[in-house]
Amino acid sequence: MNTVNGSVLRKRKFNPITTALALALVTPGLYVANATAEEVEEKAKKSKMEAITVTATKRSQVIYEVPIAMSAFSGDALDTQGITGISDVGKFVPNLNITGFSAGHTSSANPFIRGIGLQDHLITTDPGVSVYVDGVYLGRQVGQNWNLQNIDRIEVLRGPQGTLYGRNSIGGAINIITKQPGSKPVTKVSAEVGTRGRLKGDVFVNRELSDKVAVNFSAGFNRRDGLGEFINLPEAKYDVGESREMHGRFSLKYDVNDDLKIVVTADANDGEGGLRPYTTKINEVPNGAYYTGERFGSPLPSGPLRNSDVAADPFDNATGTIEVTEVTNSASGVSFTADYNISDTLGSKFIISNRTSEYKAGLDDDATIYALDHYPEHGDADQTSVELQLNGYVGEVDFVSGVYWFTEEGSNRQGEDSSFNGGGNTLELDQKTTSKAVFVNLGYDATDDLRISGGLRYTQDEKEATANVGTGPTFAEDDWSEVSYDLSANYTMDNGLNIYSSIQSGYQGGQFPARPYCLFGDPTCFVASDNITAVNYEIGLKGEVNSDFNMSIALFNTNYDDLPYQVNTTSEAGFDTANLVVSQTSRGIEWESTWYVTDALSLHTSAGYIDVDVDEKDEVKPVAPLTPKFTASVSPSYAFDLEDGSTITTRIDYSFRDEMYGEPSSDEGRMTTVDSRSLVNFDVSYAPAGADWKVSLYGRNVFDKRYDDARLNTGDYLLVIKSNDASEFGVRYTASY
Repeated sequence: MNTVNGSVLRKRKFNPITTALALALVTPGLYVANATAEEVEEKAKKSKMEAITVTATKRSQVIYEVPIAMSAFSGDALDTQGITGISDVGKFVPNLNITGFSAGHTSSANPFIRGIGLQDHLITTDPGVSVYVDGVYLGRQVGQNWNLQNIDRIEVLRGPQGTLYGRNSIGGAINIITKQPGSKPVTKVSAEVGTRGRLKGDVFVNRELSDKVAVNFSAGFNRRDGLGEFINLPEAKYDVGESREMHGRFSLKYDVNDDLKIVVTADANDGEGGLRPYTTKINEVPNGAYYTGERFGSPLPSGPLRNSDVAADPFDNATGTIEVTEVTNSASGVSFTADYNISDTLGSKFIISNRTSEYKAGLDDDATIYALDHYPEHGDADQTSVELQLNGYVGEVDFVSGVYWFTEEGSNRQGEDSSFNGGGNTLELDQKTTSKAVFVNLGYDATDDLRISGGLRYTQDEKEATANVGTGPTFAEDDWSEVSYDLSANYTMDNGLNIYSSIQSGYQGGQFPARPYCLFGDPTCFVASDNITAVNYEIGLKGEVNSDFNMSIALFNTNYDDLPYQVNTTSEAGFDTANLVVSQTSRGIEWESTWYVTDALSLHTSAGYIDVDVDEKDEVKPVAPLTPKFTASVSPSYAFDLEDGSTITTRIDYSFRDEMYGEPSSDEGRMTTVDSRSLVNFDVSYAPAGADWKVSLYGRNVFDKRYDDARLNTGDYLLVIKSNDASEFGVRYTASY
């Protein structure tokens, strides 16, 4: 057994019998009969594929050896795939769907993995899929739609991650790993100009200041025009869907000595723009409040409303409330990481971070010129996290252990800066969360080919929350605790393919109702849900079938208990959101592969299928929201050399997401089905021989598919949240030196 920076590396043997079985089962057309062990080993040496090293289990491992269903993206290849933000990652990972509709903001990202995600952005709701940047958990996503420059790779872990990750990973985790300062001098600049007013520029610089100190920094600007107009507010600063953003990140690495390395990082972003495109469909039924012009027996100021009062073009907006037309976001953070090798077999890691974020957004729910259901909104969050790890190995046993502490204070104010309700707030939320955990994960090499690992984590959460919907502040507090576990076995066959099986549990503390307007009728309704727990059973096969083909396939079954669904209705005071607590079972299959058809032509594919069954609740059969049954992507790439030595590389990326429900109701009368969508990107790059630059022609959503991100039915009206995605064509220039 060899160790490199504390990571365990195992040598693999080759056997033609196991190779034959694996190839016959997986890809019979690619197997060469009567192959000898020497021939198999020679194929491995000639492999065209570079196995990505990941840290999904907080160990450095080749992706094939991780007993988790996961996808990884190289940061340098994101642009060519048409991935410009974290939301785009959701187009190319099986059983992953990322929407962005929170409060009509253009910078939000709501990941759903295997039927679990974030339905509401308010401070009382925690995400079911955790997002991490260099090991730091991001408690809030509005205002932190990361620009994907300075990214080394992105890892998407599917299924509960209950023992190694900080908080709330009951559906999965997304790890963003940035480029660390190093000794190699690098300067990289890129510029992009395209349709829809796209103007984008980025710079990344890495320098070694001495043999012990290195720094890097990145900075950028991104602008894109809108998709519609505020037809009743010509004075609006921005068009519908317009966005402007600036961002920067600085990192310093200090190698104190051979055993101690320190990294200090600071980042910030600032954005503003126009409200996300959406439209409202008024329920024109005899007893509908908008149709009759009355709500709860009181006449509406506008009288009866019809769909003709809403903008005819769903990408225009007919609001008469100037306060909801502009959205803003800002976030900043600092982190300190220290890696210390205590001995040749024992190391430690310390991470402390503070992050703040704030946003302004809000919707005019009725989407008309009348002052009815409009809710300008402000939100902010301040979080601090500390993690101390002790890692190492003894003989054939390696371990990752540690303690974790997280605290967050945040608030939301709805109705502020509005003429509605005399300019006062219609909703005030404040919450303080504290989470503490201790964890240990062990790995044992039973043989050169069989690895067994298991882990335990004890987590304790506390929340203190205050809600005010105009009836006076209501205070509530609660606490939760849970022991999470996982057990997995990973067997490496003689040809290098890995078979794994795992049982993983996940946990998330309960949550308070997001919009508790029920307080008008029930002063005691501001109560948190119970522990949310998940148990996932999974088997998979992954690795290089031969030098031209790699693949991964996973089958899973996940049981969730006490899972809160957010259910929305209109109340006398406003938009009420309550928790419907359910039990859910998700089962399915996932596939990813890369095939080098020739030296010039490669083909990457992904596919996912999920069947979600939710127990009947109060004589209602809920459904998993924002979860397409089928997901798929196909990405061929072809490169060829010209006579002068220059290279042209072409790539097409096709992504499919099946139809899904926008909220936890399958009632056809609520019209919450979101149609399926197929999107196509292309990229054609030209790199001169021996040059340090390249130029690319790109197209994103080339057929201009206009699709819905989500749908919410309150009973009086249906909110149709449109994607801010639209066709875009342009030129990108990149130079590195």
